[in-house]
Amino acid sequence: MTMKLPHPIPYQGSKRNIADKILCFYPEKFDRLIEPFAGSAAISIASAFFFKANNFVINDINRPLINLWNMMINHPQYMISQYHDIWNGQHGNEEEYYYEIRNRFNETQQPEYLLFLLAKCVKAAVRYNALGKFNQSPDKRRLGRNPRMMQNDILSVSQLLKGRTEVYSTDYSFILENATSDDLIYMDPPYQGTGQNGGFNYAGNIDFDDLVLSLFQLNQRDIPYILSFDGRTGDKSFGKSLPDVLNLTKVEINAGRSTQATLLNREEYTFEAVFLSPSLMKRIDKQKIKQSYCQHELFSCYG
Repeated sequence: MTMKLPHPIPYQGSKRNIADKILCFYPEKFDRLIEPFAGSAAISIASAFFFKANNFVINDINRPLINLWNMMINHPQYMISQYHDIWNGQHGNEEEYYYEIRNRFNETQQPEYLLFLLAKCVKAAVRYNALGKFNQSPDKRRLGRNPRMMQNDILSVSQLLKGRTEVYSTDYSFILENATSDDLIYMDPPYQGTGQNGGFNYAGNIDFDDLVLSLFQLNQRDIPYILSFDGRTGDKSFGKSLPDVLNLTKVEINAGRSTQATLLNREEYTFEAVFLSPSLMKRIDKQKIKQSYCQHELFSCYG
């Protein structure tokens, strides 16, 4: 029987479904797991759940999201109560109520409103307009996460992370500057083009050249990291390629049949691209990982 990871924050692009595969690349020992682009913090949660890390740093430039994480980790009963009341207020007036909560969030930035929006918005996709206002629409087919299920997930996450987690909302570069060679960094920046294509924003866009420079500096400081960076569906790849000078090892993880392919009845699968730093490659058991490739056919590796 597979144990279910708690996930109070539904998030488009979350690595929750492939977290166990990413954990295969961890070194035996390290001080802290650092997520500079935390989002749903799926990898931190999985790392705590499977006893792969003892201490955590989660950061996201989206300050209301980090406030939400802080409240769920350190004040779970308050968030459970607030979510229960907000969720139950929608009955019989669901769509108009959603927009009312969205307005309240944009005015106050209160985390309890954000949690409701994330639980009910279309495709669990966080979207902000040019003025920084949350502007995603509701999914009219559902009410959002049931309060009882949300309660269980919030309590589980609090038990996993409370007393062991530092939370920040700052530029990722400041988080990387404070990392040491005894840490492990997992990075899942927004997909390339998120802010430029489709007419929407996340909560800050990542400059490709700045990211490459940060990776180069991590290599110089001998800091181990794992980078999730785009991927492909079928033969279609996404985004720029990372430069060879970084000396990264690329691994493709089979994330399963894509949603679009399922809708169109096509046999196309999504492969998440994961890059392992030179420092990390020196610290992990490469033979053990190769055995995982052969046994499970989950990965393909490019040296």
